[in-house]
Amino acid sequence: MREPAWRREGEEPDYRFSLANERTFLAWVRTALALLAGGVVLEQFSTHIGPHIVVVILAVALGVLSAVLSVIAYVRWRANEIAMRHGRRLPSTVAIPLLSAIVLAVAAVIVILLAVQ
Repeated sequence: MREPAWRREGEEPDYRFSLANERTFLAWVRTALALLAGGVVLEQFSTHIGPHIVVVILAVALGVLSAVLSVIAYVRWRANEIAMRHGRRLPSTVAIPLLSAIVLAVAAVIVILLAVQ
């Protein structure tokens, strides 16, 4: 496997920071998988929540959020590695407010659907 050019730039960071960055990446991936599983479970087992099209839209939204979060996790991991190699501050992310807002919206719609039922 070819080493990317950015790994040859700057100084090699302390391995503990690289490993912590990797653990954070894996936590984001676990979150993405949990969102995907939640979307599948919502669509497959929501027989008493309706209308069904709204449930499908929520499940698709969770699946899309899962995919987007997976991409953001890699981009963030890479950006952190580059910043550490150059002794710069770690970059900020839009992932946390994005994730919070979408999960809040999905939860609110599910609560409304359950209340109306």
